[in-house]
Formats: sequence, structure tokens, C-alpha cells
Amino acid sequence: MGTAVGIIGIFGLLIPLLLFGLHIAICVWGYRDAQARGRSSEYALLIVLGLLFFPVVGLIVYLLIRNN
Repeated sequence: MGTAVGIIGIFGLLIPLLLFGLHIAICVWGYRDAQARGRSSEYALLIVLGLLFFPVVGLIVYLLIRNN
């Protein structure tokens, strides 16, 4: 029983850390992508804020508007 609790505890910490790392990586990617497409630093910062506070919706919106 103790081993199962330990394994669940490890996954209980590992999965949120991986998701947090993915969230940060998406924010960095959004900033770099906006800069690479010739957008201003202010626009890129708005992209990062959108991705930071609204990760799923922000990513979908950015993917839709980035080609314009």
C-alpha cells in the first residue's frame, strides 16, 4: 500500500510540473514566433500575456490570427 501511494504521489507532482513546463514553452514560442514574423515587441508581449492567462483559448486565437 505504501508503494502505491508513493507512485501516485510522484505522478501527482510530475504531471503538473510537465504541464507547467509546456505552458511556459508555449508562451516562449508565441513570443519568438511573433518576433520572427516581424511584429513589434508590444504585440509579442500581448501574445505572451494572452497565452499566459488563457493558455488553451489564447493558443487557438493566436494560431488563427498569426497568418494575417
